[in-house]
Amino acid sequence: MENVRATSRPALWLMVGIILVALNLRPSMAAVGPLLSAIRGDIGLSFSLASLLTMLPVMAMGLAMFFGLRVSQRLGEQRTVVLSLLIIGVATVSRLFLDTAAELILSAVLAGIGIALIQAVMPTLIKSRFSDHVSVCMGLYVTSIMGGAAIAASFSPLVMTRTGSWRVGLAIWAALALVALLFWCGRRSGMPTPVSVSPHDKSFFSNSRAWLLAIFFGLGTASYTCVLAWLAPYYVEKGWSEQNAGLLLGFLTAMEVLSGLLTPAIANRSRDRRRVLVALLALIMAGFCGLILCPQYLSLLWPCLLGLGIGGLFPMSLIVSLDHLDNPRRAGGLTAFVQGIGYLIAGLSPLLAGIIRDQLGSFEWAWWSLTGLMALMILMVLRFDPRHFARHIH
Repeated sequence: MENVRATSRPALWLMVGIILVALNLRPSMAAVGPLLSAIRGDIGLSFSLASLLTMLPVMAMGLAMFFGLRVSQRLGEQRTVVLSLLIIGVATVSRLFLDTAAELILSAVLAGIGIALIQAVMPTLIKSRFSDHVSVCMGLYVTSIMGGAAIAASFSPLVMTRTGSWRVGLAIWAALALVALLFWCGRRSGMPTPVSVSPHDKSFFSNSRAWLLAIFFGLGTASYTCVLAWLAPYYVEKGWSEQNAGLLLGFLTAMEVLSGLLTPAIANRSRDRRRVLVALLALIMAGFCGLILCPQYLSLLWPCLLGLGIGGLFPMSLIVSLDHLDNPRRAGGLTAFVQGIGYLIAGLSPLLAGIIRDQLGSFEWAWWSLTGLMALMILMVLRFDPRHFARHIH
């Protein structure tokens, strides 16, 4: 398929739009952790039940990913993004009026569906529209996702303190959706024509390499979702205030932003991404070990290492998937499959960590389990030799 090219100005505005949209893809989850003690005090949640606030939207993201591409092909990218932002905005603002755990969880699931529709569209859009700069543009996109998480994690406790309401601390992030929605509703041109799916396109469910990529993405994202859900509560249990624990999570996500910008640019120098991936996984392992062994000593170093590792691993996992196929439509289908299966895997980690906390009284064993998974992923990385990509997926 001939790539759709853009003049520099429409391409620039499209990238601005992508960044504004990406800022909305994590606040609905990232704002929960720093406010969890206040939410639990008001509603009465166990740690296992509280984990559903992160787990279920991630699972919804995974399930919705499988029909997200078909929705975009039916509606077009423009309308799909607008619809998704409406869903996220409504789900977020509804938290002003919630009184039960079930209602709060339902709002999280609804936001997860909106997030998934966008995340199914964006890799295809970037691959087709910025084909010569996929790594850099994916880096900007993923960095903006993590930037939204950093903003929400850092400022939600402050909003709660100023307003005296955790509901406002959760709902205020609908303002981000409103800004992005106004931008995209104002766009009348510059979007590529929707590409229809050929009925002869092969499914990725029977492809072993697609499953390997999906499991790799899922295990890597499991560390992200677990840290997003439980890092702030972990430090609150260590005696930190909600605001300081939220700022620590914000610092970690700021490091993710930095790594999300720098890592794809560094990796772009070579098509072989394996050394970069191993270095990122080693950083995550070191961060978890620090959290376990001396969380109060050098307390900024461990979130820094985790943020640098996780922030780079997220875009690199998608970039490696995109590397396997040159056709933007097929590459987008592969990344949708990888994210769909991957988010279903990753969604389990907050729940399992919450169960571990309820049963054993500490998060340390959850951190140890994730450290072991990162070691397993290093072995998986060895199979990502770009010289053999063509024979694995067609």
